[in-house]
Amino acid sequence: MHADMRLSATRRFFTGLTEYAFNARLGVADPPLVDYLAELLVRFVSCDALYPVRSVRGQKLVAVADMLVEAQHREGSAAQKVHRHIGDYTLFWTGVYPEVVNHLRRGSKDAFIDYPKQGKRAYWIASTIPTETEVPTPDVLQRLSEQFDLCVYGLGEVRRQWEQSGDADAPLLLG
Repeated sequence: MHADMRLSATRRFFTGLTEYAFNARLGVADPPLVDYLAELLVRFVSCDALYPVRSVRGQKLVAVADMLVEAQHREGSAAQKVHRHIGDYTLFWTGVYPEVVNHLRRGSKDAFIDYPKQGKRAYWIASTIPTETEVPTPDVLQRLSEQFDLCVYGLGEVRRQWEQSGDADAPLLLG
């Protein structure tokens, strides 16, 4: 399948599941928030999107602890991007693959990092940093912070629906 067609199919798949999980199952009527979560899943289909933050030496940062340090060395939209990514990263793992979180933290700098707490904090910080392009809007980032636990639960519901779909063409995350 052509890459653009595959991306389009992936987007439709995750948008449908996310809308169903949040709107129908959880009663969350917040289209900008639900759209953001669907796009997060589409982005993270690619392993490269999980680790876009680089150190000043160009090293891929895989630990939240390292991302937090890097965020402190950045300003403006660059800092906002790193904080937003920390929120996305922690939300993705705790919501979609919670069984992997302890493995990610074990024996790493993240051993004492509370992913939900850091995710909430990161989204809140990202919501307070003014940027030239407000996509997503600060209010969506603030709602991600305030409703982090609900989003974790909802993404778990998306995963359950995805696994139950039995769709052989369903995108494989991290594949």
